[in-house]
Amino acid sequence: MGRLFLVNLEGKGYTCMHCKTSLALCEDVVSKSFQSRHGKAYLFSNVVNVYAGKKEDRMMMTGMHTVVDIYCVKCGSYVGWRYEFAFEKNQKYKEGKSVLERYKVCGPTGNNTYWVSQEVEAAESDTDDA
Repeated sequence: MGRLFLVNLEGKGYTCMHCKTSLALCEDVVSKSFQSRHGKAYLFSNVVNVYAGKKEDRMMMTGMHTVVDIYCVKCGSYVGWRYEFAFEKNQKYKEGKSVLERYKVCGPTGNNTYWVSQEVEAAESDTDDA
């Protein structure tokens, strides 16, 4: 395996729950109203230190999207997904943005106080229908 280059973020942010690698800054949160299969999730305009899986079309609560799952570049843990393409016009704002699942990341305080049963919001739910 080659040398691993990580982006170091300055400021409060979110890290991988398993290896504490920086993933995103608080200031890059676009929405905290997303829902995943496992609970609450946040939409970010910028996420670092991740690699993408295979593109696939998924039917979500807000319509069909082409997405890629994203994984921590250091430990390989699944952390969320990135929107590549939105089929519906009113969902285009999501393209190029990433969703981090709260149960897979530590928050700005450095701990993961989020539990899957908390704060189930359906306001802008975007999880698979299946």
